[in-house]
Amino acid sequence: MQIILLSGGSGMRLWPLSNEIRSKQFLKLLRGPGGTMESMIMRVYRQVYEVSPLARITVATGKKQVSIIRNQLGDKVDICVEPDRRDTFPAICLAASFLADMRKVPQEEPVIICPVDPYVGSSYFNAFVEMAALAAAGGANLTLLGLEPTYPSEKYGYIIPEDGERVSRVAAFQEKPDLATARQYLARGALWNGGVFACRLKYLLEKAHGQMDFKDYWDLYEKYSRQEKVSFDYAVAEREDRIQVFRYKGTWKDLGTWNTLTESMEGHTLGKVILNETCENTHVVNELNVPILCMGCRDMVVAASGDGILVSDKGQSSYIKPFVDRIRQQVMYAEKSWGSFTVLDVQEGSMTIKVELMPGHNLYYHSHEHRDEVWTVAEGQGRVILDGQQRRVGPGDVVSMTAGCKHTVFADTRLKIIEVQLGAEISVEDKVKYEMEPQWKSGGEL
Repeated sequence: MQIILLSGGSGMRLWPLSNEIRSKQFLKLLRGPGGTMESMIMRVYRQVYEVSPLARITVATGKKQVSIIRNQLGDKVDICVEPDRRDTFPAICLAASFLADMRKVPQEEPVIICPVDPYVGSSYFNAFVEMAALAAAGGANLTLLGLEPTYPSEKYGYIIPEDGERVSRVAAFQEKPDLATARQYLARGALWNGGVFACRLKYLLEKAHGQMDFKDYWDLYEKYSRQEKVSFDYAVAEREDRIQVFRYKGTWKDLGTWNTLTESMEGHTLGKVILNETCENTHVVNELNVPILCMGCRDMVVAASGDGILVSDKGQSSYIKPFVDRIRQQVMYAEKSWGSFTVLDVQEGSMTIKVELMPGHNLYYHSHEHRDEVWTVAEGQGRVILDGQQRRVGPGDVVSMTAGCKHTVFADTRLKIIEVQLGAEISVEDKVKYEMEPQWKSGGEL
């Protein structure tokens, strides 16, 4: 069974923790096994393999998310990278071509398409196994997962089944309704459309070639930015005659807002937080290294990071997006495949950053045209390469690089570096990458 996890969008409704790089699915706010904190994507990835150890997962995502996915899921996860955002139909077609041409998956094999961020129990992924069997049987071209509603919601689209059987033909699709219409849908046995479906890989490829002009994965990748932005529901599902819905009744939450996310948090606080005894139904998440004290707060969410501070009534937190869209600010924290960085200070002509590298990882070998850099090693052991020359570094060592100097660093242990960037033009685009010598990665002779 092949599973394509769709990891797109910026997820800014969980600002200030989420930003254009660290979308909501990457926030480590959920309690995992052994008490460790995990993100939505880590939780879904773990749950899939707990239910179906032989499943093969491919994450479909944009370029900006590749590094953090590697950080959280490891280097072995398959990633299909979208060159541009073109909505779910092109993304799914590119992923299907990736499976066929890059991973050589047989075209008759069942494929499950699923969003990366639902909060669900294991029965949700047991349903995937049954849906894959339905796809393999071929009784319908497309099998959707219909979620049994727990209340009349205005936030979700609806699937109207022909009957109340566990597997039923689809009678109609309905867009997000008003409250009165939602109640009518529930009376007719309607199901929430959770964006999950199963089919054979061959079906996806046929739909892709039927609506887009390309030869194979590499050709579609090159032409991707010219494809029409269109959802899979509109391009395929709503036009398919041989379509059925699999009824699912179990734990399912969309953790897309602070209001819904806090309902699934194990405790009321994360980080340095003090709530006095008069606080009620208040959740606080603090990523800053300073304490937050709340007194007399009721039905509130407080979130603080290097990107900003949110103080909101829980109900009002659902309407955050238009306000966040007005904020134009550099990303202050990001997880990368090699570790993470945190912006500590920004001044005219300088920027100070804390860089943390995981053991065995390194930065690109690169140079900058418009800025100098000074590294101070705060913790750990590693090796720096400056214009091809290696030296070992440890706590207290200082490394200076003028503009044009080629440089990188390898972490032999967990390595923390304070990086000061100096220059009139400081930009993430100011980077030229170079090939590295093989012996550097293997810890060759100094």
